[in-house]
Amino acid sequence: MRDEVRAFVISSLQDMNYDVESVDDSTTLGPAGLDLESLALADLLMRTEDNYHIRFVAEESEELALMNVGEFTSTVVNRVAQTAGSKQP
Repeated sequence: MRDEVRAFVISSLQDMNYDVESVDDSTTLGPAGLDLESLALADLLMRTEDNYHIRFVAEESEELALMNVGEFTSTVVNRVAQTAGSKQP
């Protein structure tokens, strides 16, 4: 699952016209990394929410912007697992 999510994140960033050639798990989403602006971060979050049927709240944006690709990937994987777990009887 982790590899799938990571590939989705990289593909989304590429679709958003970011250079992903040197992106790895330690590349930050915000300053000193990809430097996603707030609208670009919102776009990435919406793509991720739609694809994995999870939700992020607005208050998380600042924290998410400080994450690196690996941390963001892990957050998504954990969110998916929590969502799947809450749907079981």
